[in-house]
Amino acid sequence: MFRRLFARNRRNEAIAYSLYGAIVAQAREPVLYTEFAVPDTLDGRFDMVVLHGFLLFHRLKSESEADRQVGQDVFDIFLKDMDGTLREMGVGDISVPKKLKKMAEAFFGRIRAYDEALESGDHAALVDAIARNVFPDGAPEGAAERIADYAESSVRSLSTQTFDSILSGRLHYASLSSSPAAA
Repeated sequence: MFRRLFARNRRNEAIAYSLYGAIVAQAREPVLYTEFAVPDTLDGRFDMVVLHGFLLFHRLKSESEADRQVGQDVFDIFLKDMDGTLREMGVGDISVPKKLKKMAEAFFGRIRAYDEALESGDHAALVDAIARNVFPDGAPEGAAERIADYAESSVRSLSTQTFDSILSGRLHYASLSSSPAAA
């Protein structure tokens, strides 16, 4: 019994790491920083990881509670990655938990804003949330709109992906090159 449970947990961890890798890979797509004008900064990259993580979590909402556990596993890996990043940047051991708490609060605040906008079908609220979070110093003309369009297209794309396909570690986000206004 324990052997099966341990094997299942290791499989789930491998799936979660694969999904987190897919999120980070998409968040690092150069077009986001060139064509979509996301600031190529620590904060800009953080926001892109959060956005792409949110898109996965939004997709998982339609799954059973047990299947949604993979989202929690991905979030746990996100926190572990942020912990490692802070330590690599030289943040002291005493400060890391405080900074992680702020990052988690920022993560959940963004998730809540994006989810409320999508659930209500309020495109303008999604644009506003993206502008406020991704471009705190002011968004270049049309940049927040393009990211919102991309996010909405990704929601549609991910909604057609089966859960088994997601468990393969591949996420089918919308094409960045064919998003509205990008063509």
